[in-house]
Amino acid sequence: MGLPSNANLTAGQARELCQRAGGKIYVAGSIGSADSKYVVALNAVNCQSGKTVAREEMTAAGKTDVLDTIGRASRKLRAELGEPPSTVQKFDVPLSEATTPSLEALSTYAGALKAYNEQGVQAALALDQHAIELDPSFAMAYYDVGDDYFSLNQLGRASQYYTKAFELRQHANDRSKLMITGNYYSTVSGEHDKAARTFHEMIETYPRSATAYFSLGEEYAALGQYETAAEMTAKAQELGPVEVPAYSNLAGYQLALRRFSQARATIDRAEAHGMDGYMFRLPLYAMAFLSGDSSGMAEQQQWLASHPDSKHYALSIASDTEAYGGKLTAARELTKRSAEAAITADSKENAAIWWENAALREAASGDKAQGVQDAADGLKLAPESQGVGVEAALAFAMASENGRAQSLAEDLDKRYPLDTQMQSLWLPAIRAQLELNGKNPAQALRVLQTVESPIEYGMISFTNNPSCLYPTYIKAQAYLASGQATDAATEFQKIIDHAGMVWNCSTGALAHLGLARANTLASKKAKGAVGDAARVRALSQYKQFLDLWKDADPGVSIFKAAKTEYAKLL
Repeated sequence: MGLPSNANLTAGQARELCQRAGGKIYVAGSIGSADSKYVVALNAVNCQSGKTVAREEMTAAGKTDVLDTIGRASRKLRAELGEPPSTVQKFDVPLSEATTPSLEALSTYAGALKAYNEQGVQAALALDQHAIELDPSFAMAYYDVGDDYFSLNQLGRASQYYTKAFELRQHANDRSKLMITGNYYSTVSGEHDKAARTFHEMIETYPRSATAYFSLGEEYAALGQYETAAEMTAKAQELGPVEVPAYSNLAGYQLALRRFSQARATIDRAEAHGMDGYMFRLPLYAMAFLSGDSSGMAEQQQWLASHPDSKHYALSIASDTEAYGGKLTAARELTKRSAEAAITADSKENAAIWWENAALREAASGDKAQGVQDAADGLKLAPESQGVGVEAALAFAMASENGRAQSLAEDLDKRYPLDTQMQSLWLPAIRAQLELNGKNPAQALRVLQTVESPIEYGMISFTNNPSCLYPTYIKAQAYLASGQATDAATEFQKIIDHAGMVWNCSTGALAHLGLARANTLASKKAKGAVGDAARVRALSQYKQFLDLWKDADPGVSIFKAAKTEYAKLL
């Protein structure tokens, strides 16, 4: 979720970071030991000249006194540099209270921050967990374990650690308290507006905080405001050191905005800094898919499959591509394998999500029985997961399993009453689909009134792509069912126009069929040239859909219906 702190920087990196941030001075420290005593040295360095402008050196009586000694030396150094006594006093919290009283825990935590960029999230996770073992009250270590799990898309586990960090936030400094609080609103309670306000407050207090800008960018993305999200993340890059999340998030936002060349350039810059990982390979796959580059897709899939921790992503995204083309039999087999690979990688929640993704596309394609089975299989694996719950509820609704959908929706409403996306995206979509099942499209449209731009484009944190735009798809179906052809066409076109968000989600292909049906309806309601033009548009969209599904399984019900409808229109 958040960017790691600026730990374990070399002198050159610290100086470069100071210059990029427009600063004048940075502080470098060292700890030496002799005769069972520890010498703490802090140097204030001019980041333009590289010369030391002030220095404090103190001796700690023993290891347990090191952290307090660092704090005392820091206070003296700040005063020597001319900081007003009022602010020195305001932020005068002993380091052992603001972080941890355990030097070993602090050292392990710092090592995790470095390992994140150099060795990957799994290496950081092991060190962060060890820091908690060394100090069970270490708030920021809990926070970073949550971040590690968030990076691995294990949001249920992440939420547990974020909650623990929130409970222990009094054991953190002021900056960390704001970070922990904002992140709790974002990922646990789901109050993205509150989270955004917290990060704005953090920026006001700490205007050079790259982490605050980065996190604020994530909030804007969750609210569907990708332009601002990209601006905030670019600002974080300007202020902070080279970090994997800043590059991967920015590339994702640029891709959502269909700025493919910018997204490619962002990933190229990350690669130039020696970064790599599934978080870069997935958008590269998406760009290859959207440009019809099969060799590029194969290259990224091969990379993902060659790494045990990302193999399930390779299989999952391949299953989405097969389903996008109507090859649901192949997609089912790949989903099964992706779920097995995720379980092997100790991520049942990801495995469950892959089943729920399959359930949604099966239900949308007409195989309701298979959709119900897949949704149930996902729930068995991770029954407490929010992401699994919302996708399962929607899949049940789309498969006309009304009772189970209604029960899940009621439970989710009780568990997440303040969650922005739950209340403004998922629950309206589920309830609207249930109204459609009851042949009440007018009520479905009333339910969907809360799903408006930009929130309808909000980034979903537990899927490969930013969003499949299911609420938009259901709204389009509701307009179609109510005979409002123009409005239905507008909604289906939104999905097609936002391919940088939808990627290879089945709604991207099915939107062409929906648009064909909307124009068919318009052609029947209009007369003369207007009706003829709508018929031509319908034929064009039917052809696009049938071209996308040219190798589809012949028995898929929606495929058979589309061919029949197209033949009648000719």
